[in-house]
Amino acid sequence: MTIDQIMRAAPVIPVLVLQEEMDWAALAETFVGAGLPVLEVTMRTPLALDAIREMASVPGAIVGAGTVLNEIQLAQAIDAGSQFIVSPGLTNPLALAARDTAIPFLPGVATTSDIMRGLDLGLDRFKFFPAEAAGGIPTLQAFAAVFGNIRFCPTGGIRVDTAAKWLALEPVLCVGGSWFVKSGDELSAIGERARAAAALGAA
Repeated sequence: MTIDQIMRAAPVIPVLVLQEEMDWAALAETFVGAGLPVLEVTMRTPLALDAIREMASVPGAIVGAGTVLNEIQLAQAIDAGSQFIVSPGLTNPLALAARDTAIPFLPGVATTSDIMRGLDLGLDRFKFFPAEAAGGIPTLQAFAAVFGNIRFCPTGGIRVDTAAKWLALEPVLCVGGSWFVKSGDELSAIGERARAAAALGAA
């Protein structure tokens, strides 16, 4: 799959910062069953690589690694079975390494210079991060006025009650959300949140 196809697979990409041991395959099945097949497991916790390995084995799941900062983490994520890579920023070494592996890559941008550097590297799909702190919808609309063919996945500060406003924007293909998994949650509660988010695609 291309990064464009991945971004169009569902309106919301759950951004998972996994702090507690759980049945990772069952978690992935819950999201897939609810209509959110694209999952970003951040590399911010020691559990991330094991979780990616198990989740990537679930039929229908499109599992990627987030918060990938360098070439070492890129290699670890790919070895664990990641199908795409997300980074909070855009650096030449990481972008070139991702291109060499041919893995779909979604780098973070927050300025016009970031976007121009990405274009120079052959990229036109970006994570707008941190979306709210970097100026929110007005900033993204300003980007869209200058870079007409660029498409975004805003992430950072997006909430369940604001996601629809972002998704209504033409340059937005999906949003990233971190509200799905809370400490001590049952899978049923996670599934309810996921179904509500999946429904935003039909709104």
